[in-house]
Amino acid sequence: MNARNVPWWGIVSSAAPPVLLGAGWTIAASVQSRPYDSVADTVSALAGTGATDRWLMTLVFVVAGVCDVVTGLALRPARMAGRLILMAGGIAGLLVAVSPVHLGDGAPVSHVAWAATGVAALAIWPAAASYRGPGVPWALRPAVSAWAAAVLLVLLAWFGLELITSGGLDGLAERVLGEAQALWPFVAVMSCRHPVPLPARDRLVHECG
Repeated sequence: MNARNVPWWGIVSSAAPPVLLGAGWTIAASVQSRPYDSVADTVSALAGTGATDRWLMTLVFVVAGVCDVVTGLALRPARMAGRLILMAGGIAGLLVAVSPVHLGDGAPVSHVAWAATGVAALAIWPAAASYRGPGVPWALRPAVSAWAAAVLLVLLAWFGLELITSGGLDGLAERVLGEAQALWPFVAVMSCRHPVPLPARDRLVHECG
C-alpha cells in the first residue's frame, strides 16, 4: 500500500472532530438556561429535547459523524475492515443525533443502542485497521494499533462504569473518551502522510520473512 495515499480532504475530515467536539460542548454548556455540570452531566444532554439551543450540539454530532465516514473513505492505507468499522461508528453518531435524550425522562432505547454501537466501533477500529509489512505507517502497525485500541477500551470501560454506578464523573469520562476517539483517526492519517521508517531490525525481519 502507498503510505502517502491519503488525500488532503482526509486530513481535513480527521482534524475537524476533535476541535468541533471540544468547542461544541463547551459553547453548548455555556448557553444552558438550566443548571448543567460538565463534569457530571453527559454531552447528550446538551442535544436533548428541552436543552437550550439543542441544535448546536446536534449539529456537532452530525458533522463529526460525517467526518468519520469521510475519514474512513480517505484512509486508504488501512485495512478495509478497520475503515468500515470507523465509518460504522460515524454512521452510528449520526443516528445518535436523530435520537435525542429527553431531559427528565432519560434516554430512549434507540439513543442508547446507537451510542453504544458508536463508541464501541470507535474504540476497536484501530486494531482492525492494522496490518504487517514493510513501509506500514506507524499508527497502523499491529503493536501501536493494539495499544491504541486498549487505551480506548479502558476509557470506554471507565465511562460505562460511571454510568452504571452514577459515580458523578459521567461528563468528564465521556469527554475524555470522546476526544481520544476523535483524535486517533487524525493520528492515523498523519502517520500515513508522514511515515516513520521501520527500525533496521524490523526491516531485516520483513525482508527475510
